[in-house]
Amino acid sequence: MTDGPLPSGSTRRRVELRLRKPWFTLGARPTVTVDGIGHPAQWGTGTWVLPDDGAVTFGVFCITRGWRFGAASLRVEAASATGAVLAYRAGVLPVGPGTLVLERR
Repeated sequence: MTDGPLPSGSTRRRVELRLRKPWFTLGARPTVTVDGIGHPAQWGTGTWVLPDDGAVTFGVFCITRGWRFGAASLRVEAASATGAVLAYRAGVLPVGPGTLVLERR
């Protein structure tokens, strides 16, 4: 019998990601990228698994009807970011960049 990967629920390294919905979205949905791989997301708070070592680049952008806006990214060290809270906020209007900041560790 070979050892398989542990289920994601058993990992201890997680980061909380808060996606704040802008007041003017035109029905936009957020997309989260982890090291360049996109994952559809929902507005609100969620957790994301971190690897055991190395650094991870989180990115978030909004997309609506083919219009992409509010892109922001942040690189965090996996070992020191366990339990951290990242907060994303898109711009006021659906143009330009958003902000992704480390609120607390």
